[in-house]
Parts: sequence; structure tokens; C-alpha cells
Amino acid sequence: MDILVRNAEATDWATIAEFNRALAAETEDKALDWAVLSAGVRRLLADPAKGRYFVAETGGRIVGTTMITYEWSDWRDGWIWWIQSVYVHPDLRGRGVFGRLYRHVVGLADSENVRAVRLYVLKSNERARATYLKLGMQETGYTVLEAGDSPQGANDA
Repeated sequence: MDILVRNAEATDWATIAEFNRALAAETEDKALDWAVLSAGVRRLLADPAKGRYFVAETGGRIVGTTMITYEWSDWRDGWIWWIQSVYVHPDLRGRGVFGRLYRHVVGLADSENVRAVRLYVLKSNERARATYLKLGMQETGYTVLEAGDSPQGANDA
């Protein structure tokens, strides 16, 4: 199967938002508010300083998406990229779609002298965790903590 990875375009917003809505429902049993979600996706697509979306296509159909956001590290005097919003259409899971997205992001990170590429994954999402480890990612000694509201319009699981 040929998989093309490309930068997302403004016209991809609805598919990306729908994939993000499905991701929240599948992994966290959260129903995201469509208006808030779609505005957030469109806002990021319009402002590269916020991050970047990438899409994976096969046969002209978007079958996977991911986003990166940026963190400045004073300890490393450089950027850390965070992979977020990982979603592969259920029909194509286990067929290398995320692997292609991941290798694309890591290749760009290498070419832009990014110090590290990170992501967080729900502890209960064993399948995703296994995929990330298989691709060469490593668990760190960090635990993610959070303060503030859950995403607007999301119900807490």
C-alpha cells in the first residue's frame, strides 16, 4: 500500500477535526464540542507558530493524521516537538500508516535540529503504547500532570 505523508492544508480541517473527535471518543470516552474542536483545528492550520498537522493518504483518501506542537528547552538549548492527535482510520490500523507519519516527523525533526520528539499516551492504551515502543520510542521517568479544565464541551469519563 502506498502511503503519502504531506503537510495538512486548510481544506483538510473537517477530516482532521472528525478524526480528533473519533480519537477522543475511542480513547477517553469524551464527546468533544464540534464548534470548539473545528475552530481549534482551523486556528492551528492558519498559524504555524501553534503547530503543524500532517496527513497520511492512500488512494487520495486521508487515512491518518498527527499534529506537532513545540516546547522550548533551556536545558537543551533547542526545541522539543510533541506529537499529538494521532489517529489512523480503523480500517487501516496495523498497516504502517502511523509508522509513516512518525518517520516523517522524526525526519523533519532531524533536519531542523530538534532535540527530542515526545508524545504522551494514556496508560490504558496498550496498543498505541506498543506501537510507539516498536518504533523506537522509549518511556521516560516523567509523569504528566495537569491543572485546568478538560477540553471545552468534553464530558469527563
